Amino acid sequence: MSIKFATAQVGGTRVYNFLNITTSAHQAALGGETLTIKDDVNQALWNPATISRFMDNQVAVNYVNYLTDVNMGSVSFAHLINRRFGTIQGGVQYVNYGNFIGADENGVETGDFSAQDLAISVGYAYNIPWSNFFIGSNVKFLSSKIENYTSQGAALDFGVYYYSDYRPYSFTAVIRNIGYQFTPYDEIRENLPLEIAVGASFKLEDVPLKWHLTLSNLQQWNVAVANPSNNEYDLEGNITSENINFFTNAIRHVVIGGEFFPDKGFNIRFGYNFRRAAELKLTETRTFAGISAGFGLKMGRFKLDYAFTKYHPAENTSTFTLHIDLTRTGF
Repeated sequence: MSIKFATAQVGGTRVYNFLNITTSAHQAALGGETLTIKDDVNQALWNPATISRFMDNQVAVNYVNYLTDVNMGSVSFAHLINRRFGTIQGGVQYVNYGNFIGADENGVETGDFSAQDLAISVGYAYNIPWSNFFIGSNVKFLSSKIENYTSQGAALDFGVYYYSDYRPYSFTAVIRNIGYQFTPYDEIRENLPLEIAVGASFKLEDVPLKWHLTLSNLQQWNVAVANPSNNEYDLEGNITSENINFFTNAIRHVVIGGEFFPDKGFNIRFGYNFRRAAELKLTETRTFAGISAGFGLKMGRFKLDYAFTKYHPAENTSTFTLHIDLTRTGF
């Protein structure tokens, strides 16, 4: 099995693309690419610089009913080694693509087969002394199986995060999925889905609302592709393709999200992913693609997060997260 790739780094041209799909309901509700969530142990899978002692003995179990009945899940856990050393975070991500009908080059069925992806990660962050800056990294061991083809690889994430309890804002920069495919599926070794992103958040003073902003895929400016469905035809049959200009590309790097009552036991979240909205829109029908929403509900040592993500009139996703605080006893 061989998969050719071009110079682009988005749009399904790289291996292990599941690494860029969130399994956190908190993050999914905010648009799917938020990098500045500080109180969610799942966030370390996207931005290891957010790992802190406040995640000590926190466990999160996640499930995503993804598109076309693809099932995704993950488990995250963090533990404070000691005050001097800091906190270690670990996680496991899993994707089950379901069963498929196999066939040879003549169309003769050869039986069913399945496909799965797996990532195991370990992360650590360090607070630069006498500052509000944190630097973090994690290493991910990757495995994938499609029928009788298998692949293994490894990847690193690096992040820098600024956060202070006395400031209403925080910001971060992250480089994700710097890695190598040790074992290709067949003969052609493929590149990983490298991504460079920056993010910021701002909490309003007099309104219980916190804003999140992410600029994603900064490693590649041209992420917009002309959609043939948007072609215009004149009376003479001439075709005018969709115009891809500076704004068209710029806006597709933007993801925004907001949280009402972010520090309370119950909060409401919403998000908008501009690139997802542009790529999945239909010319004559409003699809509401790119919109996401959800909530968080805390009950004692447990917290439940839910997110609904709109992709297409035919497909939407639901994401569920259960947080457990192991430092507390009882319910």
